[in-house]
Amino acid sequence: MTTLAMHASDGVLDAPASLLFGAVAAVGLTGAAIRARRELDERTVPLAGLVAAFVFAVQMINFPVLPGVSGHLLGGALAAILVGPATGALCVSIVLVVQALLFADGGLTALGVNITNMALIGTAAGYAVAVALRRVAMRSRGGLAAVSFVAALVNTVFAAAGFVVEYAIGGQGAVSLGGFAAALLGVHVLIGIGEGLITGVTVGAVASVRPDLVYVLRARREQREGVIP
Repeated sequence: MTTLAMHASDGVLDAPASLLFGAVAAVGLTGAAIRARRELDERTVPLAGLVAAFVFAVQMINFPVLPGVSGHLLGGALAAILVGPATGALCVSIVLVVQALLFADGGLTALGVNITNMALIGTAAGYAVAVALRRVAMRSRGGLAAVSFVAALVNTVFAAAGFVVEYAIGGQGAVSLGGFAAALLGVHVLIGIGEGLITGVTVGAVASVRPDLVYVLRARREQREGVIP
């Protein structure tokens, strides 16, 4: 079965493009590290570790989306909704670094590309959707699960779209840009549905036990109280 995932391998992009998006990833992660200090406290640091471990585990599991094609969770929206967008980006980045170093899942020269797509673009897009629909999420656990589903779907599609843009800038594959875009985006819409289901169920489960630990809900309450800007 072919795995059509977001992990770019060495040689997919030329050296200038790889260096460019490596720099983008470095700048983005620096900003995320600064912002994460405002998202984390003594209660949520352990949750961030659990989120990173969960994303790592489920990224290792592929699920079928088409005959002969499988995909896996990206985890950006899930992490952002639970622990915040900056912390979520760091969690996904840690997972990607470990996978690249220990399991050769994604090339080392493409690590910046993978972090840009999955940890930065996908996480930001998913969290933006969650914030836009936060009123729905705060009404009920079902509303939160539905918002999480949509956020995860958007996260997956935007991450794939980022890869298409990068391929247009410095792609070295034999596949045409049009063919690459159609295949990647089409399959990742389906992968996004699976990701949405996993994200909705997981966030709903956490909210049923400790709703105070769900960042997208907690941040809204703290903004009202003037705790965070």
